Amino acid sequence: MSLLITGIGELTTQDGDAPVLRRAAVVLEGERVSWIGPSADAPAADEAYDAGGRAGLPGWVDSHTHLVFAGDRTAEFEARMAGQEYAAGGIAVTVEATRAAGDYDLTRLLLARVAEAAAGGTTYLETKTGYGLDVGHEARSARIAAGVVDEVTFLGAHLVPEGADADAYTDLVAGPMLDAVRPHVRWADVFCETGAFSAEQSRRVLEACAAAGLGLRVHGNQLGPGAGVALAVELGAASVDHVNHLSDADVDGLAGTWSGSAAGGEPGTVATCLPACDLSTRQPFPPARRLLDAGVQIALASNCNPGTSYTSSMAFCVATAVLQMGLTVHEAVRAATYGGALALRRHTGDDADGRRAVGSLAVGHRADLQLLDAPSATHLAYRPGMPLVHAVWKAGRRVR
Repeated sequence: MSLLITGIGELTTQDGDAPVLRRAAVVLEGERVSWIGPSADAPAADEAYDAGGRAGLPGWVDSHTHLVFAGDRTAEFEARMAGQEYAAGGIAVTVEATRAAGDYDLTRLLLARVAEAAAGGTTYLETKTGYGLDVGHEARSARIAAGVVDEVTFLGAHLVPEGADADAYTDLVAGPMLDAVRPHVRWADVFCETGAFSAEQSRRVLEACAAAGLGLRVHGNQLGPGAGVALAVELGAASVDHVNHLSDADVDGLAGTWSGSAAGGEPGTVATCLPACDLSTRQPFPPARRLLDAGVQIALASNCNPGTSYTSSMAFCVATAVLQMGLTVHEAVRAATYGGALALRRHTGDDADGRRAVGSLAVGHRADLQLLDAPSATHLAYRPGMPLVHAVWKAGRRVR
């Protein structure tokens, strides 16, 4: 079954040859994009949909979330808004509630959060474990997530449980816990931060996970200067996330991972910015402008979690990046679509290799598309907070 979406006033494709098209049309065939071009030249299809001059763009790719949890942390949020500083230890509150919840409730809650994200235009989602923090509960979280979201990341190294020895727990994460989650995950992550895991402990976890065949991600440099970025660069992580506090050496190191990419080399380490979290924790925003100017690819993600960023609105993140971080609308939209795909290494693939790219619109890519109740993507920042999503297609199926 094919669907022709015509009358798109402005189509942001993220395709390097034609990143923005006017008076455009798209044909979705099954789960793939089969044609893109001027509305006047559109081919026939089984069904047609008139966009009525609305703007179209790829579905959001949210490359950093923590969606498998129970309970909430409203009291912690109120305390932080009253002036209390954020510390990683609040994670333990969610761990207790998540362990107490049954499989049915955790799955139901996860499905509801994914549906909320889809209603806001998100069509590709990563989520992490990290609220189990023992072998059985981490394996359960990974299994539940794998049945619902697109990408699952093992984050057993989220926090050292209360009363546990940090080095002994690190060995548990890098050994039996990794073995238990391995069938359900593609990525591994570690919270390399004061109050969480040291550089040496983080290295032990990441090296073990890499040896097990997992791709690497790092929570780094959120609460202050630290080793997270340097460790991510050294170990070839696909992304390092938060990146609020960067030295000149951190920026240069990240830029160096991209030096061969323009010549067709492998992608470097993406710097993933989480602006909704930064507002909630009152951290300084990442130096996104500086990173881009240095040649570093960036992503925007929601970091949806119950403690520091209880939102899955990528549109909110885009608006914040434009209004507070010095990005243009095009740069912010690219970071929230193609940038997220880069961070998940899902930016390439078409009919030739059987794996369809996300985060951009081109023939052979996955048919992930959103239409806005606005004539251009600029309205995402021009009218922040407004419910602009009109329709969403995920893998060719309309979900809103």
